[in-house]
Amino acid sequence: MEQIERVKQMERHLDRASQAVMQLSAALEQYAEAQESLRALGDYYGGDEWKQDFSADEAGLLPKDLKRGVLSEDAVWNVLIDNRELKARMQALI
Repeated sequence: MEQIERVKQMERHLDRASQAVMQLSAALEQYAEAQESLRALGDYYGGDEWKQDFSADEAGLLPKDLKRGVLSEDAVWNVLIDNRELKARMQALI
């Protein structure tokens, strides 16, 4: 009986691990594809164009119906910091 329970327990571990690996693989694929966007956001946020766009928005020169989350002072910064922290977490797992 002990042997059967051990096999059942290991089967549950296998199912759980297999599912987690497949989900992480899919997420990493999406993450890899987003790296170009993360670089572009970092360049934009650290450059003069973001400052110009932000100032234009503050002055009311941009259309009111324009989606402008990228011009909030926190949105881009937060995603860049989250990205850096995620890279550190992944490195720690290796």
